[in-house]
Amino acid sequence: MNLIALGGVIGAGLFVGSGVVIHQTGPAAVVSFLLAGILTVLIMRMLAEMTVAKPALGSFYVYARQALGNRAGFSVGWMYWYFFVIVVAVEAVAGGQILQLWLPGVPLWVLSGALLTLLTVTNLVSARSYGEFEYWFSSIKVLAIVVFLLVGCLYLFGFWPGAHAGLHNLVAHGGFAPMGVGAILAAVVPCVAFYTGAEIVTIAAAESAEPKQAVARAMKSIILRVVGFYVGSVFLVVAIVPWDSPQTKVSPYAAVLSALEVPAVTTVMNAIVLTAVLSCLNSALYTSSRMLFALTKNGDAPRALTKLGRGSVPRRAILVGTVAGYVSVLAAYFSPEVVFAFLVNSYGAVALFVYLVIAIAQVRMRRTLERTEPAALTLKMWLFPWLSYLTIGLMGAVIVAMAVLPDTRSQFWLSLLTLAVILAGYQLRARRDRRGGAPQRADGDSAGIPQMR
Repeated sequence: MNLIALGGVIGAGLFVGSGVVIHQTGPAAVVSFLLAGILTVLIMRMLAEMTVAKPALGSFYVYARQALGNRAGFSVGWMYWYFFVIVVAVEAVAGGQILQLWLPGVPLWVLSGALLTLLTVTNLVSARSYGEFEYWFSSIKVLAIVVFLLVGCLYLFGFWPGAHAGLHNLVAHGGFAPMGVGAILAAVVPCVAFYTGAEIVTIAAAESAEPKQAVARAMKSIILRVVGFYVGSVFLVVAIVPWDSPQTKVSPYAAVLSALEVPAVTTVMNAIVLTAVLSCLNSALYTSSRMLFALTKNGDAPRALTKLGRGSVPRRAILVGTVAGYVSVLAAYFSPEVVFAFLVNSYGAVALFVYLVIAIAQVRMRRTLERTEPAALTLKMWLFPWLSYLTIGLMGAVIVAMAVLPDTRSQFWLSLLTLAVILAGYQLRARRDRRGGAPQRADGDSAGIPQMR
């Protein structure tokens, strides 16, 4: 469970996407990653409080229904499902592009489809199979970062062959914050997106032997590890190589390994990034299927998707996500500039919307639990309620900034369109239920739905 939590956060965005943030911010990108990490830690602590108090299949989907009503639960569940279905496609395409470096004669859609098929089969076997794959994927990623931190520190202190000790690169190219304070704050927006995925552990907890203990341990350990991995490794990048070099923008970690004269640096980094991509693809297939399965509990998704196959896995829910992934992969091949670009932009802010609802739901649920089940609050949000209110305000500010900043404006508005479509879907569902006389439950009751183990 600890490695699932870590693996959900450490993706290709860290190894590749962080270069864009560094190039737009300078060495002060370290501050941006730190601020985004603190905000993510606060959101995860709020979610952990609810999960430890009331473990539920569907995690925050259930909590949103209980605390904020049916519409909020429906919207959060489908937004999260849509987010990870697009992640499935994005990671499959990214993995195919890496494989093409070694297999240039094979079409991209074939390689992407092969990766998607492989990990779909893995998820269809059992939840344990997903966990085993994610364990090894995450172990490789964590080991790669630990080694990177170790050799980077050796270089900075002058113990690496040919190294020049010192931190002069932090200020030698226009100062620590060459783009100003505004750029630091603006960079928090994409940095928050890089941390997305830590919440997967609360969904996987429903299939663990000890969900309360597993989430409590994972969330406590993830705080320092994730922020340390991100902030520490980005600090080493900007301290070892000039932040404004072209190599830093393309692949910051490869730039550092090149400065350290690590042999076969390109192959090494491609292998690490491919591992990160496969890990994210594996997690995305798992997470989207479990959320879709949870949506069936209150009739928010077709009941046919509740059928479990061998290994007690929701095979139909997995296959729905896989089919959507295949369609998106084909869109990336046949219409990369129109259809696929639209899909990628239409999910950019969706996870942030979900995080905001999680924070609001925590405040409401905490009030309820304090009155009805105070003994259940064994893992509490720090400095409640003021730190919870501050977290809500900060997350709201990130979303507003995304709507204003030129680089993220299109993603915000297309993500808002995604939310509008989902809300319209809820209205149709509510109208259907009123006509059929079916009551809408907001208690997360799962009566009649088989439970996965």
